[in-house]
Amino acid sequence: MNYNVRGENIEVTPAIRDYLEKKISKLERYFTEAPNAKVNVNLRFNPDKTSKVEVTIPLPNLTLRAEEMNADMYAGIDLITDKLERQIRKHKTKINRKFREKGNVPPAFAATSNSEVLDEDDDLELVRTKRFDLKPMDSEEAILQMNLLGHSFYVFTNADTNRTNVVYRRKDGRYGLIEAQ
Repeated sequence: MNYNVRGENIEVTPAIRDYLEKKISKLERYFTEAPNAKVNVNLRFNPDKTSKVEVTIPLPNLTLRAEEMNADMYAGIDLITDKLERQIRKHKTKINRKFREKGNVPPAFAATSNSEVLDEDDDLELVRTKRFDLKPMDSEEAILQMNLLGHSFYVFTNADTNRTNVVYRRKDGRYGLIEAQ
């Protein structure tokens, strides 16, 4: 894996970088073929003496992402690694279950001797389906519609591009836009 480590309000020392690479490289054991992925890490030290660690690992069929705020950056890195490991195990269990039903084994997620496949209940149960017409509008109108409905996201057709977009409310209270390609 290739690492892109960036620090905000903090200098990324070789000790922090080595610790981070050592911890995240342990995730490679969950793959039969080592992924050639670019790991993006953002380390931020806030004025209130807390640190925020964000890790994004884009893989061919999956994007792993986790963020953690902690007073100790090293503890935050440990917690991030645990979160990413849970995401991989959950995805691997789901994939292996699907392929077992079909009688195939996916090459990238084949069970290896040092990884466990969890027998957990599927918490991906679909409980409701909604259908609606996508009205062409701009992103500002979509934000207004989202707020009127009291939702945290809103799907709409962009009037300029005629493509499906999503506006969403971010944790910081501002808004984001997802544009389909």
